[in-house]
Amino acid sequence: MNVSLIIKIAGVGLLASIACQILQRSGKDEQATFVSIAGAVIVMLMLITEIGSLFSSIRSVFGL
Repeated sequence: MNVSLIIKIAGVGLLASIACQILQRSGKDEQATFVSIAGAVIVMLMLITEIGSLFSSIRSVFGL
């Protein structure tokens, strides 16, 4: 796992949490929920490539 990936994930989380707080303070709770879900989806999309490389490493170790 690369350190830049961890920093990107932390940045997405930080931006999403700030946006959620601002939206909740202004009374837009539904939009805040959508922003938090979008942040989680973005992080999951960033992790898909890492999960794929993990599975290929496991296949090469066990010879599958």
